[in-house]
Amino acid sequence: MLMSSPQAILFDLDGTLVDTAPDLAAATNALRAHHGLAALPFQEIRGQVSNGGSALVTLALGLESGSDEHDEARQFLLDAYEQAVAVHSKLFEPLNEWLTQWHSEERLWGIVTNKPRRYTLPLLEALALTPGALLCADDLSVKKPAPEPLWEAAKRLGVSPEACWYIGDHVRDMQAAKAAGMTAVAVGYGYISEEDDYQSWPADLWFTTCDELVAALHDHRTD
Repeated sequence: MLMSSPQAILFDLDGTLVDTAPDLAAATNALRAHHGLAALPFQEIRGQVSNGGSALVTLALGLESGSDEHDEARQFLLDAYEQAVAVHSKLFEPLNEWLTQWHSEERLWGIVTNKPRRYTLPLLEALALTPGALLCADDLSVKKPAPEPLWEAAKRLGVSPEACWYIGDHVRDMQAAKAAGMTAVAVGYGYISEEDDYQSWPADLWFTTCDELVAALHDHRTD
């Protein structure tokens, strides 16, 4: 279907804009090592990254959320991650080239993530990313799939929600975009488990690869 060209582009962070899985996998396997367990394969961890630290603890140790043991393990994992948030993390290609051009032309873009600001800011600083709007998990009283963070990002950029694309690699990203009245863009190159079908998500546009996404961003560029 035809989509209007966006005035602003908003991204989810992990698995959409930045490939953070290598560093999160290292923290997950550090937790495993702490408990005397062998490292898990990278691809097995990658599929759970977008589900957050609790999901990684469950994957690593089989501990469900709600127990003291789970909470303690989650803090260990997050502490390990905080010490190395940008050792191997990098922008997905060719989004890195597209974003450099977009930013140099002073076009509007932002990030809306469920990642806490404590881990987001060091990552963005290491990657020299300066979004015009940044909303993290702890900035508002609600987070995705609630639409409020997306609305706030649009407000800070000075555009209407309808003039924004929101791009993400999780069904909650699409739910948030739809609720916010934005064009919902699903990407299949992110941190999606094998049993999840991103093309079944309630999106307006679906792209399998990052190259396809960037081509569409170029095609829908406003003058």
